[in-house]
Amino acid sequence: MVKLESLKKSNQFKKALREKKFHTDYFSLFAAKNFIKPKQKNNLLISFVMKKKIGNAVKRNKIRRKLKAIVQKLLKKKGAINRDYTYIVFGKSNAYSQKQDVLLPLVEKSFSKLKK
Repeated sequence: MVKLESLKKSNQFKKALREKKFHTDYFSLFAAKNFIKPKQKNNLLISFVMKKKIGNAVKRNKIRRKLKAIVQKLLKKKGAINRDYTYIVFGKSNAYSQKQDVLLPLVEKSFSKLKK
């Protein structure tokens, strides 16, 4: 089972934000080649970030949980997400009202675009 491991330090975030980018109406995805080693070889380095402007904590957490669930589904598909990269996902307020069925193909497409 692949575990999601979050970035901890601001310099890690800064380094990942400088590399590849992909934006949609529901989220922004940033990726950088792994510059730190995950705790376990099987882990995926990914952080989910929300701005405080989006709404209250309940709304932000719901968006974060929705995006995390989609990433977990994609990890079960072989080759959907490259584990050699560190990812940061910025959720946007539009993702709150959208269903997971609509977001799943968008997230999958964005991960495949960043692979290239």
